[in-house]
Amino acid sequence: MIKAKSTQIRALYMAFMLLLGTSTIAFAQYGMDALDIAKLQNVGTSVISPNGNTVAYTLIVPADPLEENVRASVHLYVYDIRSGETSALLTDGNVGNLQFRPEHGTISFTARRSGDNTNALYEISTEGGEPTRLHSHETAIRSYTWANDGNHIIYIANEILDLPESTLPYQPVLFEENIPNAKTYIQNVTREDHQPHLIDIPGTAHMAVFNADRSKIAISVAPTPNIDDQFMFQQIHIVDYRSREVVAKIDNKGKLGEMHWSPDGTRLALRAGHDINDPIDGRLMIVSAEGGTPRNILPEFKGKFEQLRWSDDNTIHFLASKGVWRIFGTVNPNGSQFNRIIDRGAPIMTNFSVGNDGTIAFTANTSKHPAEVYVFQDGMLERGTNSNEWLADKELGRQEVVTYTARDGEFDIEGLLIYPLDYTEGQTFPLITVVHGGPEAHYSNGWLTAHSMPGHQGAAEGFFVFYPNYRGSTGRGMEFIYSSQADLAGKEFDDVVDGVDYLIERGLVDTDRVGVTGGSYGGYATAWMSTYYSERFAAGVMSVGISNNISKWGTSDIPEELYLVHSRKRLWDDWMDKLQRSPIYYVDRAQTPLLIMHGEDDTRVHPAQSLELFRHIKVRKPEVPLRLVLYPGEGHGNARSTSRYDYNLRMIEWFNTYLK
Repeated sequence: MIKAKSTQIRALYMAFMLLLGTSTIAFAQYGMDALDIAKLQNVGTSVISPNGNTVAYTLIVPADPLEENVRASVHLYVYDIRSGETSALLTDGNVGNLQFRPEHGTISFTARRSGDNTNALYEISTEGGEPTRLHSHETAIRSYTWANDGNHIIYIANEILDLPESTLPYQPVLFEENIPNAKTYIQNVTREDHQPHLIDIPGTAHMAVFNADRSKIAISVAPTPNIDDQFMFQQIHIVDYRSREVVAKIDNKGKLGEMHWSPDGTRLALRAGHDINDPIDGRLMIVSAEGGTPRNILPEFKGKFEQLRWSDDNTIHFLASKGVWRIFGTVNPNGSQFNRIIDRGAPIMTNFSVGNDGTIAFTANTSKHPAEVYVFQDGMLERGTNSNEWLADKELGRQEVVTYTARDGEFDIEGLLIYPLDYTEGQTFPLITVVHGGPEAHYSNGWLTAHSMPGHQGAAEGFFVFYPNYRGSTGRGMEFIYSSQADLAGKEFDDVVDGVDYLIERGLVDTDRVGVTGGSYGGYATAWMSTYYSERFAAGVMSVGISNNISKWGTSDIPEELYLVHSRKRLWDDWMDKLQRSPIYYVDRAQTPLLIMHGEDDTRVHPAQSLELFRHIKVRKPEVPLRLVLYPGEGHGNARSTSRYDYNLRMIEWFNTYLK
């Protein structure tokens, strides 16, 4: 019965594709289409075994969107470096928090398996077999780290609130109340019936890690469970293992992404913000474990640190973004001896782990394939896995790095451009401009195709697809990222238009057939281009975007971050400025056909932001083609298979309709 229903749905899909126009069918025969994107698998994270022989990794496997609307599954695989073979260990359910257990050689992970009420800690042999449950908690184990002895873990789990039961036949929601804090626990997993030890620091814990000899623990704690506090106000505490008392505090300010003990236990390396106003946790900071203020050891580095690990007491391995590329290397903790081991031009590495023999495993992607496992040995970086073999039969668009000068001459702006499959020199083509969110994010020169990013699908449909890294993007150092603060929708979005002009001047793009899309802050840009800059854009697809900066502040879950790293001025100190930086203020200019899509459960950008823009355009400019699509159960971006697929179909059809 299910198979028959699936066949019917696929037939309806093909009929729908026929309605999109003959160009869609013609290109889909050799390029990527919506169903191709829906079935893409990719490696999530990878970790190498201490002996350097095996890489454990997670494979993200999406559900068939024509059969069920659910999130992708996360499976566990191993890659044998010596034989080159890949084996599946667990393909039911979802695994997370992948690590190798010290002194045991087994793989540990969290999962909710049969008999579990919530996520528990498991281990499994690299050879496979049935996983063994090592520890469970009354609430989900959110994260954990091993001590070097391989017996003790420190983990984070939510506390249980003792709340009175309602005497009414329903339970109202008390907004931002009765949210449990996350607490830190120590457990020896080798002792049966051992009760975990609570480290009761007020607030919500987010990270916890032992030092090498297990005498101290570093724990980061935010004052409340609210997302704003997690983003902006985590504080590092140093705790004595035996007494479980706080013995030192680190005076870190702003965003915090990682913390690692030096092998001798005297210092911590942090991936964190330079100060409270830094939009990202992308600086390499060093601080004494006795307390004090972290020091940015490379303040002039024009990039963003993505991951850190100590190699020895005087060496730190790092992975960093440098423009549209990634680099990997080492640096001394005083900032000297900055050594690039893998330089620009390599695959886009997203995480790494180092074996005791010096072998390094990476998760990485390129313009031709999504994330896979790579291994670095003897000076060579080679791909080990191939999760989408069928991609070899698809023709993909040429991808190149473009650089142009902003109109004010202050910066050279980088971007990425994917060519249409039927590109002919001297002929102009329609363009889809894809604006990233954040704005503290950037596009790397890797895989740029997803349900919300046209990429190679757009190339198959006959579009140029352009990804600009406007000012305020990451990967270019502190001056570049701070330059967009206190100038919402100003020079940052002018940079996007300047990129479009650059492509037009090169004779690539048809001036009258330019589209724009993006999500979150990219949705804000799409709304801005469809109102303030509407005469320049012939189609827009806006996702979870901002339309009114006044009501945005009052409905978002990150008001302090908005102030500290974006606007730099309180809303009530300049109401008119916030209104004039809102797309609704320029609806009188609107002439761009606009498709608006939003998750009904979005707490970051409330769906009312989309409704406001829809209503203003609908009433004031009824002649403008307009549609608002709301996705039940989705938040700040679609996460489920069918809602992603639906989004993709609507997006590409909108551009086919209004740019062709």
